[in-house]
Amino acid sequence: QVQLVESGGGLVQAGGSLRLSCAASGRTFSSYTMGWFRQAPGKEREFVAAIKWSDGRTLYADSVKGRFTISRDNTKNTVYLQMNSLTPEDTAVYYCASTGALSWIRTIVTTSTTYNDWGQGTQVTVSS
Repeated sequence: QVQLVESGGGLVQAGGSLRLSCAASGRTFSSYTMGWFRQAPGKEREFVAAIKWSDGRTLYADSVKGRFTISRDNTKNTVYLQMNSLTPEDTAVYYCASTGALSWIRTIVTTSTTYNDWGQGTQVTVSS
């Protein structure tokens, strides 16, 4: 059974940085795609970034491109989301998700229903 555990959220001032971690366990993830999504109060869950475990290819939402970086550490089975230049609009609960082999097509990778397993989420709050 896949388990995803997020950590690293917190309160930060606008312009600051945070690094989220997602520790994955329960299977071999070499063929998996890992994604980060976020959900702000009263809004739908939205795609943030994704990484293909096998070759490290990445995909970002336009709203975070150039500010956020997704990466993975194969030795630790952990995926990271480095978030820089944070704004109050980045305030949300951030979720880690995983899915098996898929076609690396933007509309597939960025859709939440593509992902089978989810973490419990970690709160990120950016103050102005």
